Parts: sequence; structure tokens; C-alpha cells
Amino acid sequence: MTQNIPPPIPSFIPETAPFSAEQRVWLNGFFAGLISLDGYGVTPLSGEQAAALLAGGTSAKAADDDDGGAPWHDQTIALADRMKLADGKPMRWRLMAAMAQQDCGQCGYDCRNYSGAIFSGKEERLNLCVPGGKETARMLKKLHEELKSAPPAPAAASPAAAEAASVAEESAPVAEVVPRYSRDNPAMATVLSCKRLNKPGSEKETWHVELNVSTRGLDYAVGDSFGLFPTNDPALVDAVIKALGAPADFPIGGRTLREVLFDSVSLSPAPDMLFQLFSYITGGERRIKARALANGDDPDGDAETLDVLAAIEKFPGIRPDPEAFIEALDQLQPRLYSISSSPKLDPRRVALTVDAVRYEIGGRRRLGVASTYLAERVKPGAIVRIYVQKAPAFALPADPAVPIVMIGPGTGVAPFRAFLQERWATQASGRNWLFFGHQRSNFDFFYEDDFKTMKSSGVLTRLTLAWSRDSEKKIYVQDRIREVGRDLWAWLAEGAHIYVCGDAKRMAKDVEIALVDIVAQHGARSADEATAFVANLKKVGRYQQDVY
Repeated sequence: MTQNIPPPIPSFIPETAPFSAEQRVWLNGFFAGLISLDGYGVTPLSGEQAAALLAGGTSAKAADDDDGGAPWHDQTIALADRMKLADGKPMRWRLMAAMAQQDCGQCGYDCRNYSGAIFSGKEERLNLCVPGGKETARMLKKLHEELKSAPPAPAAASPAAAEAASVAEESAPVAEVVPRYSRDNPAMATVLSCKRLNKPGSEKETWHVELNVSTRGLDYAVGDSFGLFPTNDPALVDAVIKALGAPADFPIGGRTLREVLFDSVSLSPAPDMLFQLFSYITGGERRIKARALANGDDPDGDAETLDVLAAIEKFPGIRPDPEAFIEALDQLQPRLYSISSSPKLDPRRVALTVDAVRYEIGGRRRLGVASTYLAERVKPGAIVRIYVQKAPAFALPADPAVPIVMIGPGTGVAPFRAFLQERWATQASGRNWLFFGHQRSNFDFFYEDDFKTMKSSGVLTRLTLAWSRDSEKKIYVQDRIREVGRDLWAWLAEGAHIYVCGDAKRMAKDVEIALVDIVAQHGARSADEATAFVANLKKVGRYQQDVY
């Protein structure tokens, strides 16, 4: 039987373009999937739209007016590479390329609308992108200065003015979709329990946290995340106050210095503005060093390890005014956690799966702000501030008969526990395949009893496990994906949706490469065609990621 193989994909990226061979293959596949060439079953763009897209122009709506024309909108692409992809684009899109591309909502927007709000002048805070960290904040500052120095647009409706007006409109809140509770108006939840998921002997520390969210108007769906407002470690707060040599009850805006440090400002990492402040109140070599750190340089090779306490200790004897010190710090941002339960089972009870972050630098123990807040500083009965962050594109198929494949090692399994609970509660007929991995099967098999029960009941059709420390050869989920490639291709051919949750830097990339290889091998496609096939899965919503 002869297979109907799509024709070879033409090359859209010139050989002289500043991309590696791997990047060129990815981009060719991306654009092929985007304009949906004949043979891929989707209506192609018009000739004018395609020409504008490939030329990097602004006349095609698909090129510049939606995220589909933003090839940098991928969490796995490094900032420098994202900025290359946005080179020559209007400022509004260069601002977007500087974002972390996670659409996580911790800033109060998604990446598209945060950049739009900055471009239109509605948002002046450039340090709200928590996943992007200092790298994103510095790039936004650079682009913002360029934006401010640009000549003003004419009063007439020029393209730039039209773009700004369009962005302002896009960034404006839409009344009918604004929830009753939000990042700016959080609800209160009660901690019910906190149970460690790893068995004794594990090298990791992961917690299953359950909250009571009986507040009316706080609705969520599987795939959504909970935003949680943490507080800083009291011991760290006291150490900062001691290093400052300031009284803990120093008045700051009607509150004490200790209260503000406890719940209002971030103590990690040390922001550039803090070093800028230090450069104003010190001299000599120390001023030169402080200015270098403020500019993003690393004179002593330790810039990445400097939290606020370490920054003060690096400049011993420095005594900034407490109010100026607080002004130089970043706002303490909420943290997002994927919801690992379905409201179909109990709408008032929400579960989170949280890795506690602890590590040592320079002989001092560092703690993840929100993770250790949940793991050790809040007890059952405690009240925490939370809100629901809706997932922009991470949800179960509308048709319950559609099969799904879920790939979630470590805490990446959280939303898939919720997906399976939902499919169980609604008696969805679609098949479900879960890939889960961690270090050791005896210690790190999260929700083992839940998944085995789902497997025996038929809800979980297939469970594929990968353990990286159970043998001399490290086995990861992407290795298991390749091992079962023929079966996975059969699921894809039958219309299955693919979901990936977890680490963006390595796991998500490796999984995508494995999927491309499977499509090429078992779908009888060239490398370019397989890349385009996977890109098109993303475009039509059959390949969704929640990575960080």
C-alpha cells in the first residue's frame, strides 16, 4: 500500500541568515507549519500574507498581529536567539521577544499583553517577568530606553500610532473575562494538609499540598494554575536587617521595615537598582564594582549567586537609608503552581505539587521563597492568599473521545493527575497515556497508588515510566518515547493530543526532538517534513506545553 507522503518543504530561510543548521531546519519547519503548505490539510495563508510573513513585513495580520507570526514565542529558545528572530520587527514585538514566553501570568498579563502594555505606556514596571529574571528585565530596560528616545509619532493616524492604539486596545482589560478574584484582588484559602510525596531515602523533597478554596467566585478548570503569595523566610529577613544595621521597627509607609521585608519585597536575586544605590553611597573601587554589577557585568564572577543579603555583605559597612533601600528592591511576586486536582471531584479542595528548593552557596543555606513557605512555614489551618491563573492554551480536548498523551516528569505530572481525575469523573471515552519519570522508582513515584488505581479501572490506558537513577544508564521520558515510537505514532495518526509539562530548558526540547524523530521514522517523512508536522500540531492545538 503506497503512503500519501507530503511533498518536500521548500527552504524559507536563506543560507546566509545568522542561524545554525539546527535553527534553520526548525524555522523552515515552523514557517511551513504556519502557512500550512498544500499536503498538510489546513487552508494556507494568502499569497500577500505569506509574502509579508517571509519578508518580515507588517502588512500581514498573521505576521505581526497575532502570536502565530512570532517564531520567538517558544519557552525553549534562549533570549539571545529570540531577539535575533525579532530583529527588524516593530518595537512592540521586540518587547514581546524579551519576555520569558511562558504566558504564566505572574506579571498580571500574558507575554503579548505585558509587552503591549509597556509599548503603549500603560505599564512602566519592567521587572515583573519572574521566569525571565534579570536577563529579561535588562533587555526590557534597553528596549524601553530605545522606545523613549524614538521621535514622537505624528498626530495623524500613522502606522506607528495605529499600532500603539491597537496595542492599547488589546492590553485593556475585558470586563466579561476578568474574574472576581485575581492577582490584584486575591482570595483567601485555608491550608488543609501538606504531605511529602518522596519516600525516605529520596534525594528530592516534593510536597502534596491541599487547600480549601470554598470562596465563591473562585472557579478553576484543569490545566489552570494557582497563583500564591508567599512571605520571606523570617530568619533571612532578620539577617538582612542586621546586615543593614537598621532598626527593625524603622517606619516605612505606615509599616515597619521588618514587615515590609517580610511580605512586600523580593530578597532574591539582588536587583540592579540595589547596586545602583550602593554606587551612590560608596566610593573608589567599591563604587566601580557596584556600577559594574548594576550594568549587568560580573567583576568577581559571583553575580549569579548574589541575593540581597549577599549583596549587602559584599559591600561591608555600607548603610543605605532604609526607605531608599526598600525602593531599590523588586516587588515580591506571586508564584504559580499547576493544579493537580479536578474540580469535578471536589470543587472546594485544590491540590498542588511543589518541589521544595534548598541549596547552599558560600556556606549559607538558600531557600526557595514559595516552595519552603508551603513546605515548612505554613501549617494546616493557616490562611494563604491565592488566585486562579487561567491557562491560555493548556486544556483537555473539547471532544472527550479524543485520545491524549501526557508527558510530565517530576512535578510536571501535576496537571496530568488533574486531567485523569477529570476524564474519570466525566467518564470520557478517550484513551489516556501518561509518561512519568523521576530519579528512583522506590522513592520518587509520585501518586503511585492513584495511577495504579486508574490503570486497573481502565481510565489510564497506558503508563510508561522512566527512572534516571535506577541503573547505570540514565533513562528519561524522551528515551521511553523513542522506545515506543511506533505505538505513539499510531496514537498521533488517530488524532491524539500531546501535552508536555515540566522543565523548558532541556526536557521539553528533548521531548520535541524525540517526537520529530518518531514522525520522521514511523510517518515516512523527511526531517524537514517531520519538523513541519510537529509545528503544525502546535499550531492547531494538538501539541500543548506548560513548561517553566
